[in-house]
Amino acid sequence: MKPRVAITMGDPTGVGPEIILKALASRRVRRAARPVVLGDGNLLGHIAGKLKLRLPPSQEIISLTELDPKRLKPGRPTKASSRAMITYIEEAVSMALLGEADCVVTAPISKGAASKAGFRFPGHTEFLAHLTGAREYAMMLGGDKLKVIPVTIHQPLAKVPGLLTVKKVLQTIRTADRAFKKYFSLKSPRIAVTGLNPHAGEGGLFGREEKKIIAPAVKRARALGINATGPLPADTVFYMAARKALFDCVVCMYHDQGLGPMKLVHFEDGVNVTLGLPIIRTSVDHGTAYDIAWKGKASAESLVAAILTAAAMARKSG
Repeated sequence: MKPRVAITMGDPTGVGPEIILKALASRRVRRAARPVVLGDGNLLGHIAGKLKLRLPPSQEIISLTELDPKRLKPGRPTKASSRAMITYIEEAVSMALLGEADCVVTAPISKGAASKAGFRFPGHTEFLAHLTGAREYAMMLGGDKLKVIPVTIHQPLAKVPGLLTVKKVLQTIRTADRAFKKYFSLKSPRIAVTGLNPHAGEGGLFGREEKKIIAPAVKRARALGINATGPLPADTVFYMAARKALFDCVVCMYHDQGLGPMKLVHFEDGVNVTLGLPIIRTSVDHGTAYDIAWKGKASAESLVAAILTAAAMARKSG
């Protein structure tokens, strides 16, 4: 049986509703999954009518809120819409934990807007870890050619060196190894690990994080039987992974170190996957795009890819 995929609507005033309507019209999605949308039926109907998109059958929509479309404006979240986006996530996670959904796919939220409704997390990833009780988790982004997993996620760049520890780097490598074995059927995932500094520190000339932290973490990972290599210079490792297919994923030290190269390769079809949770969760690799919300301009390719990835992971783990 096709996996049941719980899809959260994200920020009601963003592109979430639109890309969901477009994605659920995809034959690829219909062949791979049984979708159910956690959101607002009235708003989905309003946007479907406005953009002349097909509204999914009523049994595929669980309406958790009753927002008034006439009082909402695209790109202008309210306290009610901000609370709504949190509600959709909470219900989807609950369904997955109870076995009522095989996986969760999330549409984009606005962290700034959500914070006004009591959201106190840097992003989806940290919130999902909180809801599921996960302690060792990681954010993976990418597509068929390149997958990246940052050790630190939503942190100011100035704080990154102080946040790196042997334990944290090793934990990220181990989380990646377990996930690739479980969800991608790889017996010995080839994991590249970047350095933090230019030229991976150049033997200590440009920094000592590689010698003190990253290299020891890689050494410990290899002692555990993990096929990890590093620290490698970040200016070449992504090319070796994406173009030469020498690695299955790249563990990098901070957000933009990995996401910059990844989006160069997978800007349209990138997928965000949270590793280490007791549930399967994927997401689009873009934001709420307030400037084009409700205008019919948003691409659903990333959401389609996220749904297909989640469904594939569910089949592999089942």
